[in-house]
Amino acid sequence: MAPLPEFGGILRRGLAKPQRRKLSKLEKKEISWGLFFISPWMIGFLLFYLLPMIASFGFSLYDFNPAVPDQARFVGLANWERALFNDQEVWLSLGRTIHFAAISLPISLLFALFLAVLLNSEHVLGKSVYRTLFYMPTMIPLVATVLIWNGVLNDQTGWINVIIERLTGIRATGTQGLRWLADPNLVYYAYTMFGLWGVGNAMIIFLAGLQGVPTELYEAAQIDGANWFHRLFFITIPLITPVIFYQLVLGVIGSLQYFLAPFVLNGGTGFPEGMTRFFMIYFYKQSFTFFNMGYGATLAWLMLFIAMVITIVLFGTSRFWVFYAGEER
Repeated sequence: MAPLPEFGGILRRGLAKPQRRKLSKLEKKEISWGLFFISPWMIGFLLFYLLPMIASFGFSLYDFNPAVPDQARFVGLANWERALFNDQEVWLSLGRTIHFAAISLPISLLFALFLAVLLNSEHVLGKSVYRTLFYMPTMIPLVATVLIWNGVLNDQTGWINVIIERLTGIRATGTQGLRWLADPNLVYYAYTMFGLWGVGNAMIIFLAGLQGVPTELYEAAQIDGANWFHRLFFITIPLITPVIFYQLVLGVIGSLQYFLAPFVLNGGTGFPEGMTRFFMIYFYKQSFTFFNMGYGATLAWLMLFIAMVITIVLFGTSRFWVFYAGEER
């Protein structure tokens, strides 16, 4: 039986290749203005990000000293072979970086979340004042922050050691006391304190996430008899897991790039006992102290690949613990 003409026409139109709709003059004008307004960013990205990245990858294939650029020599993958297989300091410095991140990142995230939960409470008076006070240290330049904490953690006169000694009676000052920046077992915790000083950014983002949680969920849970801890762990934290995930990704990338504090305090020497010779310190030494720019570019790209792998792993595992509103489980 032959198909009805009407059905056949509908079938042919459905199988036909869809024709692209022509843009009106107004739409073309809007697109042109949109491209015009984002062109400064596009030009800046091209000139200051994309092209330098391509050039740095090219440098990784050369034995290149910027002091004598005319003596640059193509070495192929020799720099990569050295970094991956022959230079043990690459992996030692990466191990120190990951060790420090494993200590610093959880403490920083938990502290920022604690402050945000505290300042989101309806029982706290003057919350706007406290938010401002906690955020203000982030406005201080990082070098000044490191120098301030260098004095706060001083072996002899640092007020943290003085307070510990007076409250507990434990010998905290002097050469036999707590040498925060000179003891290999304490130096990572000292650097973590530097980070807690600037936790205001993370606190504000957590606070925004907390204020986005629907209040009716708290009211329903309270009617069912849930206490504060139940509401925190079964309502608040699951609903702000996207914010936690965002902060985690940023924190991991920032920890892998940790550089300023050890460089300002000891010039990147690795004191004490090489514990602060992080990956970016080693990269800086190779690139700008020894002027081995080709090998430095290799280290930079290696760090990029490591950060990409870790980020991909985080995104791959996020589906098991990150909850998005409206998402089916």
